[in-house]
Amino acid sequence: LYERTGIEKMMFNTIFQLMAEKKFSPEYMEQAKALLFVPDFFHFLLTGEKVNEYTEATTAQLVNAQKRDWDYELIEKLGFNSGMFQRMAMPGEKLGTLRPALVEEFGFDMDVVLPCSHDTGSAILAVPATDDDYAFISSGTWSLLGIERDMPDCSETSRINDFTNEGGYDSKICYLRNIMGLWMIQSVRHDLDDKYSFAEICSQAAEAADFPSRVDVTDNCFMAPDNMTEEIKDYCRRTGQQVPETLGETAACVYASLAECYDRTIKGIEASTGRTYSRIHIVGGGGNADYLNELTARATGKEVHVGPTEGTAIGNIAAQMICRGEFSGKEEARGMIHRSFDIKVY
Repeated sequence: LYERTGIEKMMFNTIFQLMAEKKFSPEYMEQAKALLFVPDFFHFLLTGEKVNEYTEATTAQLVNAQKRDWDYELIEKLGFNSGMFQRMAMPGEKLGTLRPALVEEFGFDMDVVLPCSHDTGSAILAVPATDDDYAFISSGTWSLLGIERDMPDCSETSRINDFTNEGGYDSKICYLRNIMGLWMIQSVRHDLDDKYSFAEICSQAAEAADFPSRVDVTDNCFMAPDNMTEEIKDYCRRTGQQVPETLGETAACVYASLAECYDRTIKGIEASTGRTYSRIHIVGGGGNADYLNELTARATGKEVHVGPTEGTAIGNIAAQMICRGEFSGKEEARGMIHRSFDIKVY
């Protein structure tokens, strides 16, 4: 399976975890009555209802992208216990109210509404745009770069280029690629005992902007090295490039490599969809990296809109407010988000 699917970068997906259980602890798989993801488990503790929320379930690699439901043919071929998979529930659904014991403990009852419980799905719901002329980057430890679309793209080209079809609000498909993101900078900072702020690292990178070397930020060697700084230096040596000697040069290499990877990825999306996008919306904490935002605008030649940085929390609240009738739908919610938060344009 590992070799056939070609998605070794995402070995932690649920499909692999379940295969490990089947191989090493088959009795657990046979006895299991319900498979709940972490968000599903919290919803169960609150309401007593067992469901699998759609956006989180799509990260399992076991969902039929076209049908928006479990791929039972695949599940059976892999020998998994199909009975443990629960009803697929869409974000925005009112799941129920609190368990009686919780009502007694808290002194009140409340509705429990499913958000996009996959954090990326909620962050994308918070993109402050009311049209479709954009690509998004949910920027943090990972950079999730893609577009929203009505139908999935399960073509061989998508597989080869590492694109995935994740679930989004309103049954949308978040067609995106997982890119390493700011993990590399976080790790370089840890190598120096976190004595520099991210703003200081950006400043030093800007001073070393002419440093010429680049790395492939999607290379598995950067997933969990013992020392990220040394791994970057080793990569530059292996590829015959200038080796960074200072923090500024190391950070300049990473930031420029990320921006160029964003550009290549967006060009790939435009090639596969047959259209171009005029701007990029960056949501999430990674939007605080001003230098990277500037490089992204320069590398892609597109307008970059940054904010809100707390995209996941805001998207979660938006889904609940839509359910309550505070907003008529996603478009009105996004319009309010645009008016409520400072959006910086590069």
